[in-house]
Amino acid sequence: MLKTSLKRWKKRFMNSANKYLRVKLVRSTIKVLPAHKSCVRGLGLRTLGQVVEVRDTRAIRGMINKVIYLLHVEECSHAS
Repeated sequence: MLKTSLKRWKKRFMNSANKYLRVKLVRSTIKVLPAHKSCVRGLGLRTLGQVVEVRDTRAIRGMINKVIYLLHVEECSHAS
């Protein structure tokens, strides 16, 4: 049982290990809910127009989905 769960974990981790998302803040966080501001901050975005590349994981996808109205997101194959 342990080996199968380890294999699943490795498979999931290895598939997302080299996938990244390029996230750009396109709208201001003024007059935005505090929880949404903290999601933007957690993604590593501070100023309007800033672009960051983050690893594509479930947690990051959830944060992006919460504040998608503030962001522009595109996939990239590697971090530069």
